Amino acid sequence: MKIYTKTGDRGTTSLANGISVSKSDDRIELLGTIDELNSQIGLAKVLAEPSLKEQLSHIQRNLMQIMAGVADPRNLDYRFSADETETLEEEIDRVEQSFPRVKDFVLYGGCEKSARLDVARAVARRAERRFRKVEQNYGADAKAMQYINRLSDYLYVCARYADYRVENGKSEKIQDQVVRNIMKELH
Repeated sequence: MKIYTKTGDRGTTSLANGISVSKSDDRIELLGTIDELNSQIGLAKVLAEPSLKEQLSHIQRNLMQIMAGVADPRNLDYRFSADETETLEEEIDRVEQSFPRVKDFVLYGGCEKSARLDVARAVARRAERRFRKVEQNYGADAKAMQYINRLSDYLYVCARYADYRVENGKSEKIQDQVVRNIMKELH
């Protein structure tokens, strides 16, 4: 089977359930946004330490399940579990407790890893808005919508933690250098 179908040439595509829709359909916009989110998370994984990389891979698999549910909403196999949202909330709490998070407005781009996570977070927020529109017009899996909302929170705290680790590392290097300079002067 070829990758191209030529149906897109006429501005249409099909959902997983075989229904032909316009490429500007709200469901297609949502699917495209979640696909972009999944790609941005993949980009963030490149710089992630093993534990974060594993968590982000799990999230990507969840996003694929959510996409399947959007493309074929009557298929009960694609219904999303509230357990995944609870697990993500636990992970948010764990990360947030591991550093003193600044509660002010944040200037993004403290380091490359946080910048990549923040781009993914911004796409997750757009996915939330698209999900709401699909929900209003066609109905949607409320648990999947909730997960996407929590996901943006998770990506935010992970980005802030990445910034914290870089800043903390810089201050430790500066302190080490100050101590070395003092030791040189004493000798």
